[in-house]
Amino acid sequence: MADLFDDPTGASPKPERSGPRPLADRLRPRALGEVIGQQQVLGPEAPLGVMLASGALSSLIFWGPPGVGKTTIARLLADATDLHFVQISAIFTGVPDLRKVFEAAKIRHRNGSGTLLFVDEIHRFNKAQQDGFLPHMEDGTILLVGATTENPSFELNAALLSRAQVLVLERLARDDLERLAQRAEQDLGRPLPLDAAARAALLEMADGDGRALLNLIEQIMAWTVVAPLSTDALSSRLMRRAAQYDKSGDGHYNLISALHKSVRGSDPDATLYWFARMLEAGEDPRFLARRITRMSVEDIGLADPQAQAICLQAWQTYERLGSPEGELALAQALVYLALAPKSNATYVAYKAARAAAKKTGSLPPPKHILNAPTRLMKEQGYGSGYAYDHDAEDGFSGQDYFPEEIGRRSYYTPVERGFERELKKRLDYFVKLRRERNG
Repeated sequence: MADLFDDPTGASPKPERSGPRPLADRLRPRALGEVIGQQQVLGPEAPLGVMLASGALSSLIFWGPPGVGKTTIARLLADATDLHFVQISAIFTGVPDLRKVFEAAKIRHRNGSGTLLFVDEIHRFNKAQQDGFLPHMEDGTILLVGATTENPSFELNAALLSRAQVLVLERLARDDLERLAQRAEQDLGRPLPLDAAARAALLEMADGDGRALLNLIEQIMAWTVVAPLSTDALSSRLMRRAAQYDKSGDGHYNLISALHKSVRGSDPDATLYWFARMLEAGEDPRFLARRITRMSVEDIGLADPQAQAICLQAWQTYERLGSPEGELALAQALVYLALAPKSNATYVAYKAARAAAKKTGSLPPPKHILNAPTRLMKEQGYGSGYAYDHDAEDGFSGQDYFPEEIGRRSYYTPVERGFERELKKRLDYFVKLRRERNG
């Protein structure tokens, strides 16, 4: 198995370090069977288990949060398949470095040896750099294993994705973290100096990140402690680790999706939870104010015409009060939206009308609703036969306003909820009158 400090070009490995090694490095599994968690990809009937059993490992993309074993599993796959392991990071590797990696892999390939190239943060390579992997994957020079914390569907080229299988690695569960803590205690030769509640709090602080847990454990074990620490004592000594969240990445979109769907699902409690999660993670309340207003337009619509105004008022209140007081106004708007009657009828009608307009965009309006400021236009029939609605006894002429070539269309279908129930009555009334006046 290649040493972690191998030259990525394939040069002779550097000697192992003789100094102290971090706990996370000492506890790195030596075989796939020692990996904690990720049985959905490592189990006997899971993708990697089946590939290894059949001796047919394909290029892979590991997608998952930090500290869940992406690098470790890649190294162990190289060991299990007798491939030379080369690790690079997209952050520090440029085109000249890639050329050296590929050239060294070609030499190995000619000599009958394969290369497993592990690319950390692969989504940070641009399109041209990602395309550079393709010929070497296709001719067998390298077996690519990429790691990313971002959604591959958005960050990786379709051509690259078509040649690799995406495997999702999950944040470590509470039981997985406990097993990891026990493994650390065994290595260190003593238990953590924590009471039961503090131990539970420590696992919570790790937030599913095994590497973060081991770093915290190593820090705790360096303390001089005469009695097991309580949760309060632990919290006073450790700064709680921030939840994994990237305001431009996948975590951001997952949380805003959860917030939006909680509002749509009329659940004010889940709505407030996801709102709080985003604020705690450092989300800009102005972004949330904009999205909240969008929810009122998209999911409540005319079922409650007040919803949009309430959201705009909450947005304005936040701008005047700032944080944290102004965030309460946004929370109130969210609760109102969650409990408001829901309708996307206007949204659906708008999209249908846009699609029709795109398809029939060159058709002119019917001549009877065109203005005729000149004699020539009058002679062409502009404005001829137009019925002024206010002249009708009930203020409704019943005329058709669509292009003559497509005839009358129906896009808006109000729901039987909230204020749209009243709008449906009005719409049905005009439909009835239009039928009567047009025979």
